[in-house]
Amino acid sequence: QVQLVESGGGLVQPGGSLRLSCAASGSIFSIGVMGWYRQAPGEQRDMVARITTDGNTNYAESLKGRFTISRDNAQNTVYLQMSSLKPEDTALYFCRMVVTTTTTRTTSGYWGQGTQVTVSS
Repeated sequence: QVQLVESGGGLVQPGGSLRLSCAASGSIFSIGVMGWYRQAPGEQRDMVARITTDGNTNYAESLKGRFTISRDNAQNTVYLQMSSLKPEDTALYFCRMVVTTTTTRTTSGYWGQGTQVTVSS
């Protein structure tokens, strides 16, 4: 099986920064696209940023310039650097990875459990 574990969330003041991490472990043969999504209470889960295996990225239009996604393929880890945070960035942040497993060589999307980011003074 495959497990994704996020870390790095917390409480931050408006204008502050946070760096989220998400590490995958388990029966991993390869990982394709990695991404971050977020979900505020009562809202749908929206894409924040995604990154391909060769480093191509795309972002939610409203977040360009403040958020940066990166990945470490050797560590099966994806990062999200968030800066100039605003109260409206408050949400539960999830990572997602497209993983091919070693056991069955099937490819599926896997989600982490989420990490809370709260932006408040």
